[in-house]
Amino acid sequence: MLSNASRWFHAVLLTAALALGGCATVTSTVTDTVKAARAGPGQRLDPWENWNRKVFSFNESLDENVLKPVATVYAKIVPQFVRRSVDNFFNNAADAWSAVNNVLQAKPEPAFQDVVRVTTNTVLGFGGLLDIASEFGLEHHYEDLGQTLGRWGFGPGAYVVWPLLGPSSVRDSVALPADRWLASPAVVIGDGRWQWGITVLQVFNTRANLLGASKVIDDIALDKYTFVRDAYLQRRRSLVFDGDAPDSPSDAAEPAAPASEAPKK
Repeated sequence: MLSNASRWFHAVLLTAALALGGCATVTSTVTDTVKAARAGPGQRLDPWENWNRKVFSFNESLDENVLKPVATVYAKIVPQFVRRSVDNFFNNAADAWSAVNNVLQAKPEPAFQDVVRVTTNTVLGFGGLLDIASEFGLEHHYEDLGQTLGRWGFGPGAYVVWPLLGPSSVRDSVALPADRWLASPAVVIGDGRWQWGITVLQVFNTRANLLGASKVIDDIALDKYTFVRDAYLQRRRSLVFDGDAPDSPSDAAEPAAPASEAPKK
């Protein structure tokens, strides 16, 4: 039986894994990430920038010294088709949570598609290892509680960077416990050893998927903090409005520094 401390650390690691999963949607492609950061979210609020930068530096150090090296080795030794199956497995669990949020957002057609996707991939795709639903033309949706709150009219609030968990906003932070736990297959597994194994696998498989995007960011960003902030906020706003955000959002905040501007010494 896991001790209380062990359970707490497992919760942190699981949340970090799923936060990385959220980052994967932000950087779904390198091109989307670059465009998002260059465009900027228009208006936003970053009142805790001093704190956020310190936490961002801590997360970068952890990534550089632990996550990235292990993920690099993982990507080299694990065949691509195996990593794709791992992606499909975790995406299948995320599809179930997307279905719930599509219902909450009053989107019956996407919700129905999500349910069919989960059923198809679970039954015909060996528990989600194969993405059979996409072969049938069923579109993948990414919805979470943070987006649902946004659709309900809650603004993003201030931008915040959490230790281990990375970029977020006040709204997304409120939704984070549900989004991180209910979208994970590890939640339904009672055995602690299997939970640990699935969590660790998700962390490093997700980080391996982001190796290319992180290299591009390192190469082009004069100030990586503002680049990541702008990309995150732009992507989240786009997701809330399904890619059709209004020109003058009611939840806008004060403008922040552009992504290309380095911090003053």
